[in-house]
Amino acid sequence: MADNVESVLSKIRPHTSSSLAHQKAPATLLRAIEATFREQNTEPSATAYFAALLTTLDGALQSSRASGPAMGEGDVIPAVLYLLAAVAPYVPHPVIRSNLTTILSLTSPLFPTLTPHAPPLRSQITLYGAVLQALDRSHLDTQGLRQAFMTILQLTLDPRPKVRKRAAEVVKEVLSAPPLPLAKHPYADKVAEWVKAALAEISSGGLPKFKGKKADTEGSEAAIHLLAFLRPVLPTLPAESLSSVTSSLLLLPRLGNPYLSQSAYSILSDLLTLSLDDPTVDLQSHMSELLKVILSSPPIKSDAALNAAWATVLGNTMLAYHHANPDECASQLTKVWKALWSLLESSDAATRKAAAQALSTLCHCFTPTTIKAAVKERESEDPKSPIRKIIVQTTGALDSLAYARAIPEVLSVISSLIESLRFRNGSRKNTTAAEQLLLPLIKKIADLRVQKTFEHKEAADATLGTAMRILGPEVMLRALPLNLETVDRQAGREPRAFLLPLLAQPHPSPLGHFVSYFVPLTERMFDLQTTAESEGRQSEAKVWSVLVEQIWMGLPGYCWGTVDLKQSLTPQFSQLLSQLLYNQPDLRAPVLRALKIMVDSNVALASGDADKIAKLPETVRADAISEEEAQANLAFLRTQAESWLAVLFNVFGSVGRDNQGMVGDVISAWIAIADPKEVTQAYHKLVALFKQHLGKVQNAPAPAPNKPSDSMTVVTQDLLLLILPHLSSEDATALLNLYLTTEVLESKDNGVQKRGYKTLARLVESGKVQIDAAAVFKTLEGLVDGLAAAAKKDRFHLLTAVVQRIPPESLHLIPSIIPEAVLGTKEPSEKARNAAFDLIVAMGKKMDAGGVVKRNMVEGMDEEGAGEATANIEEYMTMIAGGLAGATPHMISATVTAISRLVFEFRDSISSQMQSEIFTTLLVFLGSANREIVKSVLGFIKLAIHTLPPDLLRPHLKDLVPALLRWSHDHKNHFKAKVRHIFERMIRRFGWEDVYACAQEEEARKVLVNIKKRKDRAKRKRANAPEDDDDVLKAKPVVGDAFEDVLYGSESELDDSDDEDAPAQNTANKRKGKDAGARLRVDDDEPMDLLSGAASRVTTTNAGKRKKPGQDAARFKMDEDTGKMVIDEESDEDADAGGAADNVAGDAYRESLTSVDGFTRGPNGKIKFNKDTKKRRRDAEADEDVEMAEGEAGQKPGKKSKKKAEPKFGQEFKAKKAGGDVKKYGMDPYAYMPLSQAAKKQNRGARIGIAGKR
Repeated sequence: MADNVESVLSKIRPHTSSSLAHQKAPATLLRAIEATFREQNTEPSATAYFAALLTTLDGALQSSRASGPAMGEGDVIPAVLYLLAAVAPYVPHPVIRSNLTTILSLTSPLFPTLTPHAPPLRSQITLYGAVLQALDRSHLDTQGLRQAFMTILQLTLDPRPKVRKRAAEVVKEVLSAPPLPLAKHPYADKVAEWVKAALAEISSGGLPKFKGKKADTEGSEAAIHLLAFLRPVLPTLPAESLSSVTSSLLLLPRLGNPYLSQSAYSILSDLLTLSLDDPTVDLQSHMSELLKVILSSPPIKSDAALNAAWATVLGNTMLAYHHANPDECASQLTKVWKALWSLLESSDAATRKAAAQALSTLCHCFTPTTIKAAVKERESEDPKSPIRKIIVQTTGALDSLAYARAIPEVLSVISSLIESLRFRNGSRKNTTAAEQLLLPLIKKIADLRVQKTFEHKEAADATLGTAMRILGPEVMLRALPLNLETVDRQAGREPRAFLLPLLAQPHPSPLGHFVSYFVPLTERMFDLQTTAESEGRQSEAKVWSVLVEQIWMGLPGYCWGTVDLKQSLTPQFSQLLSQLLYNQPDLRAPVLRALKIMVDSNVALASGDADKIAKLPETVRADAISEEEAQANLAFLRTQAESWLAVLFNVFGSVGRDNQGMVGDVISAWIAIADPKEVTQAYHKLVALFKQHLGKVQNAPAPAPNKPSDSMTVVTQDLLLLILPHLSSEDATALLNLYLTTEVLESKDNGVQKRGYKTLARLVESGKVQIDAAAVFKTLEGLVDGLAAAAKKDRFHLLTAVVQRIPPESLHLIPSIIPEAVLGTKEPSEKARNAAFDLIVAMGKKMDAGGVVKRNMVEGMDEEGAGEATANIEEYMTMIAGGLAGATPHMISATVTAISRLVFEFRDSISSQMQSEIFTTLLVFLGSANREIVKSVLGFIKLAIHTLPPDLLRPHLKDLVPALLRWSHDHKNHFKAKVRHIFERMIRRFGWEDVYACAQEEEARKVLVNIKKRKDRAKRKRANAPEDDDDVLKAKPVVGDAFEDVLYGSESELDDSDDEDAPAQNTANKRKGKDAGARLRVDDDEPMDLLSGAASRVTTTNAGKRKKPGQDAARFKMDEDTGKMVIDEESDEDADAGGAADNVAGDAYRESLTSVDGFTRGPNGKIKFNKDTKKRRRDAEADEDVEMAEGEAGQKPGKKSKKKAEPKFGQEFKAKKAGGDVKKYGMDPYAYMPLSQAAKKQNRGARIGIAGKR
């Protein structure tokens, strides 16, 4: 808590030299209070600050009793209130309760005086927010406290935005945190009464007068402020008061203020949503009246914003009504649907979207009774039931010109209809109501989808996808055949290949349908593909290949808890799947996904665990098989596990490293359901295979260091890692002993080493093996000589796991691994460094947990220091600090880095004395001549200034500042920038005066003055900069490891870099195009019928932007005699001058990538220069020759050409030695240039050959 107070106050202290009185006064007062603390030897804490400020406030009020309290910007009382508001949230609650009477007596009478002064008034409100949240139930009735709260409540309507916002926040925070054990705050009733009274006054037309800067606040503005306050506070009000609040809100739209009406409807929507989530909110008795009032006051059609809000509240009302009383809600369905449906004719896109969402909400209000009634009369031509009327109306809308612009919204409503009619009337074997009622409508959408003039194909695909998900492919393909085979084409049937991508989603169709329908279809398609390939029709063969792949992509959709798994997963089908895994890499992914889904879905359904079932897709949960059926499926899969594991192991070994992860996931799923005997049997086979190939690795030459290992030894290790979680304790122990040998951990193959250490770490973490930490450390110490750099990360992970298993009486083992861990913090690999830091922290936590360090058993310990020491973090820090006496600068630097991490991690556990000793010790190394050591020490100082208490560091400033200033002019290793960033942090933490006073030489003081000027200049620049637009891209804060952020991140590094001018940010272009509306497409060859099929004859695109046939040809002249187009090459020269400047940047960029002098940047930002190859030199010389040869032809001697000559068409086909043309890039020299490319004016200045090459 003290740290939080310190972080707040540290932002106030530096303002003592501010030119603004309201900033300088609190900082000066804070300095004075802290000076008093130092004189009285008082420990600074939130309580001490709070008591001192209350005393100061009492004295200030006493001295100003005669003239009245002064509230100017530089006066004492506003400064005291500001500091009280900053400190109060961190004061312990018992302290506030014991001083409540004093607080009220001093601050409560100030409310009338503070009202005209907004800044101190906000401080007062914040103070009371902290006080009210600290009180228990008995204190809330204290004299004067309720009056103060009601005053704050009145300020929520204040005309000043900041005051109003702060008051509203405090009221919400207080009501949201009632004193235990109450569920609602005692003041909630008062707030509800005040809200009702204010709403009633606004509805009656009264103007709430308010004392303040704007006394004549209009009623509409007060109402807007009230609604803005009410929205967040609504969930905290008593449930019994919400019905009357609802009634008052319904009166606001009658005032005729559009914004008020929209806000009222929006709050009503929130309130109705709250009634669904919170059972204590009871609005059932008012639902009928609420619906009647909303329906009786529809907004005018032209008011787009209000129409959208009205539609939303109407939909939410019906949904809440359905939850309260489904039967009564169903009786109002037709009336509400009719009111909302008319909004789809609106020209406003937002209104149509809101209406569609509300209609979709209504679809969730169907009851089983209404669905059954609709099914009974599905053959009737005169529908009576509400659902049948809705379906007829929706079907007609697809052909109506009135709803032409709303086709996407109508399709989304149809999707909701399909979802809501999933009802099966009992058994899963029954057909759905959607199949019985909506198949004709779905067919109509599919027919629209295949029409070339229909523009809303994506919306139609979404609707058909919903139908596929609810009905399943078995039903859909019965009604909508794919028509993909040659016979269908010859019969003139329209193909429906767009249905194939929809198969992959979960659906209720059984797996048997895929086996009986799609497997034979894919076999016929594969034969057609083979025939096309043999006859040289590659394009046709590719089409059949894509269709086969799309079909198999749909296999996973059939495997979600399918009911006929035992009947469908026959040996023949299993053999087909395994052959696909072996021989068809393109189809491997969907087959693997299907095998995994097959297991995971049945495991979740058989478990009966609600959490596992909730992770399944919603379609699977809605049509789920029973728990008994899932268990039967699981038992059947268990019998197939052995054979499938053998197949998957083989596939795992045959695929590349990039694809092994997917196969490994499937193996993990199947191994989890396999019988333990089968797991043991598989383990022994893998171990035997591993031993067999391990000997070959030892005799084979060492592979290249950077080449990934794909040997069989590594594959068996990966498989052992996959089955490791399911091994028995005996097998796990045997695997530990097998891997803890020199053959594995000192193998020539880096991959074997890495996986050896990774497996050992997993075994230790699993807890299945009992280990002797001393023996393991001794073994690992003997294997360090053959350690590969690539295995260090996994070795650190293993050491971390073993450290956590060290008994408290054996902590003398820790010093033996400290040197390796400390040196690991300087590893080139970032992952290895992070693992080393984790190991250092893990050892620190182990020591901090307590135990005994037997010093006589520590290797190399003198007899004088022998004995037992109590384990704690300071003892561990002493062990680590031994590295500061290392023989190499590398060791000393690594030790400083390790100490920095430990100081950051255990800053609350290390005593102030130890922190001071560490800082003093490392400060000495700042004078070292070795840059590696100084670099680490600068990092520690940066961290210490951020982390350690200011009072602990303040005595060391006189030594620290001169030592840092010695490096302030050193540019090497970025020392100058690092030192400047450290000084900026010091100035923020300790104040400018304290830091500047420690600078001794005049030259050194100039450095600090320069830093201050830079900060002031940057602050002025930010203050004068115009506010950014919403579409300006803002830099995101760095998110990562907290230690890394402190050590390497800095606000100054983001704000004030060495470059004074920050790079300009690109602003995103605003989209100015709005809904252009719908147009009728005119087709000269076909008469238009406006009474049917309007959906396919409407376009929403701009007709002028559509590319027409022959549009490129129209740009050229036509020879009247021959009818040929004339391409004038001379006209291209005019475009050269304008295009030259634009091409400079592109040519320079291209040259930087391809030329000899160019370079590229790697993923880490490192520059890699291009190699000086013959090809690059030849290309560069060729460019120069072309420019010189063509430039000298038409110029006078002694003058340089200012413009490059245009190369002739076909330049690239010219032979270098012979006189004729040659065939290049597989293209003949007589190939034509693309017409569209020649037509573009902007490309005429570029160097284009006859084949379109640049």
